[in-house]
Order: sequence, then structure tokens, then C-alpha cells
Amino acid sequence: MSLAKFIDLFCLATGNPDPFPYQTRFADGDELPELVHAPTGAGKTATAVLGWLWRYFFAQRPTPRRLVYCLPMRVLVEQTRDEVRKWLKNLGFEERVGVYVLMGGEDAGEWDLDPEKPAILIGTQDMLLSRALNRGYGMSRFRWPMHYGLLNNDALWVLDEIQLMGTGLATSTQLQAFRESLGVYGTAKTIWMSATLLPSWLASVDYRNRIEPELRLTTLQLDPNTDYRADGLRERWEAKKPLAAATATAGESSGLAKFVVDHHKARPGSLTLVIVNTVDRCRELFEAIRKEATKQKLLPPAPKTDTKPKPGNEEKSLELDLKLIHSRFRPKEREAWRSWLMQDANKLREQFPLGRIVVSTQVVEAGVDLSARTLITELAPWPSLVQRFGRCNRRGEFPGKDGTDPAQVFWIDVPTRATGTKKSLAPPYTDQELDQSRARLNSLADAGLKSLSDFFDRLSKDERNALFPFDPPHVIRRKDFIDLFDTTPDLAGNDIDVSRFIRDGDEIDVQVFWRADVPPKGELTATEARRLSPVREELCTVRLGDFRTFLSDHMAHYWDSLASEWCEAVASAAYPGQVYWIAKDEGGYDAQLGWAPSTRWGDGLWLREPMTDDASRTTEEPGYDTELLSIYGWQSVAEHTRDVLETLDTILKGLNQSELPREALTVTVRWHDWGKAHSVFQDAIRDEADGAGKRPADRTGKRDIAKAAPQDMWQRYKRTHFRHELASALGVLALLKSEQTPEGWKSLDAHLTNLALYLIAAHHGKVRLSIRSMPDERTPDVPGALFARGVWEGDPLPAVDLGGNVTAPAVAAIDLSPMLLGRVNGQASWAERVLRLRDDKTKADDTAPRFGPLKLAYLEALIRAADMRASKAADDKAKGAQS
Repeated sequence: MSLAKFIDLFCLATGNPDPFPYQTRFADGDELPELVHAPTGAGKTATAVLGWLWRYFFAQRPTPRRLVYCLPMRVLVEQTRDEVRKWLKNLGFEERVGVYVLMGGEDAGEWDLDPEKPAILIGTQDMLLSRALNRGYGMSRFRWPMHYGLLNNDALWVLDEIQLMGTGLATSTQLQAFRESLGVYGTAKTIWMSATLLPSWLASVDYRNRIEPELRLTTLQLDPNTDYRADGLRERWEAKKPLAAATATAGESSGLAKFVVDHHKARPGSLTLVIVNTVDRCRELFEAIRKEATKQKLLPPAPKTDTKPKPGNEEKSLELDLKLIHSRFRPKEREAWRSWLMQDANKLREQFPLGRIVVSTQVVEAGVDLSARTLITELAPWPSLVQRFGRCNRRGEFPGKDGTDPAQVFWIDVPTRATGTKKSLAPPYTDQELDQSRARLNSLADAGLKSLSDFFDRLSKDERNALFPFDPPHVIRRKDFIDLFDTTPDLAGNDIDVSRFIRDGDEIDVQVFWRADVPPKGELTATEARRLSPVREELCTVRLGDFRTFLSDHMAHYWDSLASEWCEAVASAAYPGQVYWIAKDEGGYDAQLGWAPSTRWGDGLWLREPMTDDASRTTEEPGYDTELLSIYGWQSVAEHTRDVLETLDTILKGLNQSELPREALTVTVRWHDWGKAHSVFQDAIRDEADGAGKRPADRTGKRDIAKAAPQDMWQRYKRTHFRHELASALGVLALLKSEQTPEGWKSLDAHLTNLALYLIAAHHGKVRLSIRSMPDERTPDVPGALFARGVWEGDPLPAVDLGGNVTAPAVAAIDLSPMLLGRVNGQASWAERVLRLRDDKTKADDTAPRFGPLKLAYLEALIRAADMRASKAADDKAKGAQS
């Protein structure tokens, strides 16, 4: 496809007549801005996504390969995904650009296996920031480094609605500072977008020099003389939204319910949107409104579970459409929201003559394209209020010029200590934030975009800082970030908790799902584990504190990836991002109310039955990234190595990055599977005379097998936790120490040698910064002999053909002394080698390390992607030959 101008791409993608002028400036600018300051409804998503597409494919401007679109809430992710896929389909780009969603329970697809291909990753700040910190929520710990490497290299981060991100915003600025100081491959840039944005929010400790004493970030904002006069924006800009205080305060559910129902315009097409700050108050007010609406005969005495007409029934509903929205629902129930949340206005007029009342938390605060005639909102911090005001008279469709049908905004006061209340109802916000907003609202008569802009312009710098405070309680420092490169858990099996750097303390979540019974006990096979794992539709987000309380008198289970089994959860050990299995008899969910800890499981409530579903084939652990890899085909070490080298070549050609250490990567792949010649690996492949374990004739007696099929050809390792990649790395180390440097290694300097050794050991994500034995490993027969990951001191490593006329010679005895701290016989320990590799600079005066943690993880991701793609392709080929 050849498009001459950005306007051509924009119109074809969206179906709109023209982009707004600022959108064109974004796409055609010499450099991308760091800040995009645009009012709600001005098309920031299209600006970023279509602007990136134009720049990457048509404008020939330096643009990162991956667009990482980060949002504060799940509902925004789903909406953004749908829009992006629609635009790509209209452009015919579905095959050229992958669109992947990263949020709890969503199958993100195999995006990390195609590092050379352009991709759009859309996700919540929880999923994206945790991955950028090498502690990815809801994913295999052994795959953390792949996402960590790919999200921090050759990536454009766009953070939208940053006023809702809390401490995650500070983490995003620190991450950008670390990318700039530690070094990356390709370009790594961040754009922050919001309708309410102060540059001072970005002044975190390592990014402050870009903000103070003078702003050195490019800001893109709308021009009053062009943008606000454009068709589509002018109406939004000038729309009136009269503002007044409600007569009831937060916490007075019955009084507020009467106020809401009394001020709802009970007529076709009328929407009253009520926004409450907490889930508990939201549910309480919803129930009170239902009672009041019933009392006023807007609802029948017995509430119905479905107010929509059945298909084929053209009769109009004679009742009010009342809905509840908050973040503690399963996607299965939330799917119905979009059908009525975005429903055509004409259909709604016909279907609900008495209009609609939607009671919601902050999930509709941004991004949701609702336009209410009447907006009733609890007092909130000013940036949140500005977003909420944007949900009223959004397109200027309620002008009220003749005195009829005007839009109206009411604000509900929330008691704080300043109002004389004994107990403040401010949380999750602070008293100070609400007191500042209250003082300003009392002097404001209209909440339209132009009115708010004029109000903001009149504020002094100090008044703006007071109204837009940002003081995150936790800011990740450089040392903390570098330490996160190591993914090895401590001796108790625990990891560094990054949740405090992702969301504010009271917003930390886990996810739960319900099944008919408790999970099976004991270790599960890969197939069983995949089949029983939860899918997106059944996962419900729950605040960590609420879940810990639930565990005080209920049972739940979590997946232990090291033991490959479901274990009973303990409240004190529950941590953010974890996924928990709850048996339905424990209750905890209601179709209309969402997460409800004291509620019994209702009849007819959807429950997934995994044993009737097809087992997923994913490279996520367990699966293709395991030893027991092949399902359909056989391969020798040399055959598999050939395939991985070919795949790596494809990846490197697609990346076209001259700075990549291609020679070291090639050596890594050539030697990465030598350890499969170890007797522990080869003995795990059956070689019986007949029956299920019978090998093909050409594989009988072979001791160089890398892949074997079917799965019942495999038996358990005679040593638990055996890692062939550790044997490979230690074998090469033995050759180097004995001065038998193999061909290919001779031309590598010390740094590239250490790089290749590290990448060999790390190519399954299980042996990285340290070599350490596991708690339940079988110990060697020789007392005092060193052992780690199923490899014993003195083990022989046989010779094996590595392909390409390269043969690994036999090593008589593997040396495990590198696992020790300090030097042994003048030789560096494994930890010393890797730390030097991670931290050493090219020259003494350089600020960035030669590789650094981000580049290392990226190279690790390239090797692992090549290995896993080659394995999957070979297996698919063997499957095709059998079918």
C-alpha cells in the first residue's frame, strides 16, 4: 500500500473526514514529543497509534519497532484493542502488525517470539510495568527476562491517562531514565498523554534533569486558533456543562439515591451517570437506587436479571435501565457491558423510554465514550474531576439553548476532617486532595472544556501545584532496578516485591477464578497444567487486602511453578499479581454485584469446565520452553542446532541492527544444547525393544537426541531439576580452562566469551546470574561433591556433533567450582563473570555499561525466541507429515 500523506492513512483507518491539526503534527514532526496534552475526546489514541504507523511504515523516520500502549484500567485496554484492530483491518495491515493484549487472564499470544516484527502491545500498567521491571505479573517467572528485554529495547512507550496512574507514573519516568543511562538496542522512548497534565509530575529523581530547572521535553498541545476551530472539536470545546452541588453527601445512600432518581430525566435516550469513589459505596448506592426507582415505579417490584427485550420481541421496556459498573467483575460478565455501554443512541431511545442510570466507580473516568445528559459525581482530586466532567455532554449534543434538555453536572461532597466529620471518607484519596477540589468547585459555575481551560489559565503556579499534587510514596532507584535483573528467588522461594512501584498501596490486586471443586493434588504434567490453567473470561480482580481477609475463613489455591502443582494459599503469603483458584462452594461472587466475599455461588452462574476444553498449545511454561519439548517429531542435537541457527539468521536480518554482537550470538546457538548429551537427559528418553517406548529405526541406540516424540517416550529425570543448559555452559568452561578453545570461540574477546557463556546458560530462563542447587535435589553419591540443577561435580559430558562440521569434544569431568563465591584456582566464579558482563563499561569514562542489564536481556530474548520458534516449527512440520 502506498499512501502519500498522513491524512490519507488517517481517513482510511478511521473513516473520519480529516485528522485534527495536532494529530498531523504528531505524525509528521521531525521528532516525537514526550508530552501530549489534549482534552478528553480529542482522539489521543488515534494520534499515537496511527501516528506511529505512519512514521514506521511510510515517513521513514526513526521509530521503535514495538508500540507499547499503557493504560491504567482494564476497561480502557479492551476499548483500545478493539479500535486498533478496526483501524488495522481498514488499512489491510492485520498481517503486517501484530496486536497483543497484556492484562490479567488475557492470552497475549506469542508476541515475544517475533522480536523482529512490528507489534502493538496494549496493556494495563500492572502487566506492562511489572514486565518492564522483570517481575511480570501472571506469567511464568522463567519467561520474565524475555518480556523485560523486549519492552525496554526498541520500544515506544505511550502512557495514556497518566493522571490515574499514581506511583506507576513515577516508575515510568524512572524506567525511561534507566534506558537512557544503561543503554539499549534501537530506540527506546516514552510519551506521556493526558487531558490534565503538569510537567512537574515527571520530575522523578533520575528524570528530574529533563524537567528542572527548565523543561527539556517536547510538548504537543492543541492550538486554539486551529485545533479548537476544527469540526468535531469545536462543539466539544464550547459545550456547556452547568455545575452545582448535590443536596446529599457521600455515605448517605438513601438520600443520594433519591437525589439521583429525582434528577434523572425519565425520557427516551436520557443517560444519568453516577460516579462513586469506592466499590463498596458504589454497590451500596446501586442497591439504594434500585429500591428508590422501584418506589417511584420506574422499576418493577421484582428486579429482573435482564431488562433487554429478547430477540424477536419488539416491545419496548417499560422500566428504567439500571446498571452497575466497577472493576471487580469477571470479563465474562463485563462482555455484556460493551453491548449496552456503547449502544446506538437511537436504539436506546426505542428500547428504554425511561432512560438509563449507570452507577460506576472510576472505571468510566477516562477513555469510555459515554455522553451523559446528567452527571453526578463524588468529590475527587481535580485531575479525576476533569476526566469525569468529560463524560457529560461529551459532543455538545445537549446545548439547552432554548432552556430545554440542558446538560447538568452535580458534585457530591465527601466528608473530610475539614468538614467536621469524625471519620474521613476520602480514601482512596487524601483529605488534602478533596479539600482543594471542594474549594475550587464552590467558585466554578460551569465544567465545560473551555470553562475549565480558562479556570486553569487563571491559576498561579503555586495554585496549580496545590490542585495537581503528585508525591508518589515509592520511587524505584537505579540500584533496585539493576538488582531486578537477577530472577533467582531467595532461599525461602520469595521474590523482590515490585508492587509498590506499580500501584499505590491500596490499589494492589490479585486475580481469582472459580471452579467446581478444589484443584487436584500433586505434580501435574504439562498437558494437565495447561488444561487446568485459567482463561481471561473467568478471572476476577480483587484488592489484595480484601482477598487476605477472605482467606481468613475461606480456602484458595495458587500455582507453584517450581513444584508444578496447586498449593493451598496462606493469607500472609499472598502477593500482587498472583492468580488464585477458589472452589465454588467457597462463594465470593455475584453476577450483578461482582466480587462479593460473603455471597454464596448462585445457581446458573457461569463456571468454566476445563476438562471439556481443548488443551492450549502455548510456549509459556509448561510447554515448548521445557525439556520435554517435542510432541510429534525427533531431532538430533545437530539437526535442532541447524534449525535454531537458521531462525536466528531470520531474526537478525529482520532486525537489521548492526550493533548486535552477531558472532557471539551464533556461537551461543552452536553450543547451547551440548548438555543434552549428558546421560541424565539421554536416559530420560525410552529405548525399549517394543511397545510404547520403541524408537524409530534410525534413532535406535542414539545418544545425541534433542527432541523425541510422542510425550510418552519421555520418563522422569533420574535427577530432579536437571538443566541441560547448565551442563552446556560448564562444558565450554572446562574446554576454555584446559586451553582447548574450540573454533568459533577463539575470535571472541573476554566480554563476548562471557556473553556467549551467559546466553547458553540462560536460554531457558532458569540459570542466569547464579548457579545454585535446589532444596529438594538428589545429592551426589560422593560426600561433599558439588551439585546444582541436577549436574554433579565430576560428571562426564560426552562428545556430540553440533552440526556445521563442529564437534564438541568429550569432557571427562565437569567442574562445578564456578558456583562457589570468590575465585577458585585463580578462575572467576560464575557470579563474577556475569556481574562483570552486566556492569563493566567500555572505557573508564563511559557512563553506560558495555552491555548492561537491558541489552543482556534483549540478547537473551533473541536466543530464546530463535530456539523456541525452531522447536515449534520442527514440531509442526512433523505433525503435518503424520496427518
